[in-house]
Amino acid sequence: MFSREVLAAQIIKYGKKCDIKNFTPGYSGNISARFQDGMLITTSGSSNGHLSYDDIVFTDFNGVSREEGKKPSSEKLLHAGIYHKRADINFIIHVHSPYLSSFAAAGKDLMSPVMAENVFYFGGIPLAEYALPSSGELVNNTVKYFDNYDAVLMANHGFVVASKTMDDAYMKLELAESYAQIVLNTEILGGAHKLSSQQAEEIFALKNH
Repeated sequence: MFSREVLAAQIIKYGKKCDIKNFTPGYSGNISARFQDGMLITTSGSSNGHLSYDDIVFTDFNGVSREEGKKPSSEKLLHAGIYHKRADINFIIHVHSPYLSSFAAAGKDLMSPVMAENVFYFGGIPLAEYALPSSGELVNNTVKYFDNYDAVLMANHGFVVASKTMDDAYMKLELAESYAQIVLNTEILGGAHKLSSQQAEEIFALKNH
């Protein structure tokens, strides 16, 4: 298990990366890491691109701060729910990146097999039904998809991705945002030429090779 200092440094580093790519404009989004019997998560009102060590708080899995005077992100229970669901997940990034958020706002998932890389890494990116941000309903609507997926669109809200490592979570965020842009561009060109079910299954089967 990494120390608090190492995990906080990773949150700060990847928050800046998200900011540079415009994945997390302004005060939007939040980042967390599993730590001891809880998690480290960005504080309420912080900006992922401009984090300091004071902008990261240790909470339990009920979202209760273990540090006096620090208020965790309003989406703390979403993060906690994902950690509860998947013991293999150690890092979570939630953002409102433009292309992924466009699909979320349009009520459209990214389940169609269009690009081989996305079939391989995601299988698909489902869309969770809308619920009030930070609500228990939002947690339930979103977390259930992590039974089978590592990344989920949240209707009229944004995108959340989780992984064993922070680097992998961020790389999948980059890949997903690019994929959303490509799918949107194909609509301008008359629509994507989708892979067949057999082709998609063959690509996904490469994971076992």
